[in-house]
Amino acid sequence: MSLTRADLKTGRLQAMVLQSSELTPYLLSEAQLQASITTTLQAHPPNTDLWIFAYGSLIWSPCFKFVEARVVKLSGWHRRFCLSAPVGRGTPENPGLILGLDCGESCCGVAYRIAASDVAAELQLLWQREMVVGAYIPQWVKVFSGEQAVEAIAFVINQQHPLYTGSLSLEMTIESLATASGQLGSCADYFLQTIDGLATVGIKDETLLFLRDRVIARQQSLFDAANLSDASH
Repeated sequence: MSLTRADLKTGRLQAMVLQSSELTPYLLSEAQLQASITTTLQAHPPNTDLWIFAYGSLIWSPCFKFVEARVVKLSGWHRRFCLSAPVGRGTPENPGLILGLDCGESCCGVAYRIAASDVAAELQLLWQREMVVGAYIPQWVKVFSGEQAVEAIAFVINQQHPLYTGSLSLEMTIESLATASGQLGSCADYFLQTIDGLATVGIKDETLLFLRDRVIARQQSLFDAANLSDASH
């Protein structure tokens, strides 16, 4: 399960946040979201197409209209499970983990080109999804498709946000990915859909594949333990 375009239009994500006392204080108002869009667009020529850099769920579930997609490379940032998710893909008791762009290294993703005529409407939907609690910072970055470079908006992690997990241990990362689940489905499904989405466009992320093997092993161990417990009763 994932957020749909209809979900974003009806405010489903905002409604989920309002159900969580942990997240409600961080919910951005419509005015705050629009102010963020306006500030971001100050660096963009008006009435021109705009590029968005996708590195996680926006690859397999973009939910916005675009007229072109390219596989690109971004330097200076890497994909990382560094955002706690007490709703959506987890619960307050067992938060999930969501990908963010954290400082350093590099990663490949997909750049989507939004037509100039669609920029205003599509960015509103995108901000309602990515900026709902201000856990990301919209930032202009330079991405490369071969030798060709384009400026794109990327949602990088806000390291000052309370949901930023910082230097979460490998063991805790694996445990969250293997066990957390919320109203939008399991964290493991989100994780595996991201790997599949990357593979669909020819991107192989070795770090995610390393984590995948360990997450699957952890899920298997929990399954075996549950079966053993049932058999002993």
